[in-house]
Amino acid sequence: MLMPPAGRLARLHYLPGTFRQLSAGDHVLCAISGAAIPLDMLRYWSAERQEAYATAAIATKRMLER
Repeated sequence: MLMPPAGRLARLHYLPGTFRQLSAGDHVLCAISGAAIPLDMLRYWSAERQEAYATAAIATKRMLER
């Protein structure tokens, strides 16, 4: 069971290699697992799909889907 995040959910626009924060917050949710990802720990996302991923394994699996 996922614990609800303690802070505020941020809205981001994902770009290749970076992201832009659209609304204040301290975390985003993984598009696959729903896990809270602190912004300072966010390393994996898809600019094409506008999704964040909690781990490299999740990101890789999602990228291989067609």
